[in-house]
Amino acid sequence: MWTPRVPRPLRLEFAGALYHLTSRGERREDIFLNDEDRGEWLYLLGTTRQRFNWVVHAHCKIRKHSRLMVESVDGSMARGMRRMDGQYTQRFDWRHALVGHRTNGTGKEFFYTEDHYASFRKVIRIPTADCEKYGPGF
Repeated sequence: MWTPRVPRPLRLEFAGALYHLTSRGERREDIFLNDEDRGEWLYLLGTTRQRFNWVVHAHCKIRKHSRLMVESVDGSMARGMRRMDGQYTQRFDWRHALVGHRTNGTGKEFFYTEDHYASFRKVIRIPTADCEKYGPGF
């Protein structure tokens, strides 16, 4: 029996928007297998930040998913995440001789206003060495 698919909600993108972004492993698989993977993800975060004019306030790399707190200075969040996730997947697959998706779907994003900034910083506070918080400018 055919059931119509419900489209995903439209993304809110505009200059100065603050986002909590998550990417989870496909089929709940690990997306970081070693320190080289974590370093590659950080490198791609840095290049994506520069190319798409993001301000990264915090990031967290956990074995099966990643979280970011990003301010999109000129409204380019979706393009930046697509590039970062795509390049990470290609490099991960090449390094580990794998094929296929690393992350599940398009990820999730939660839009925040300045009033939510303090509460978001608490969400990122996960007890692991792979979480880092930054002030404006990273």
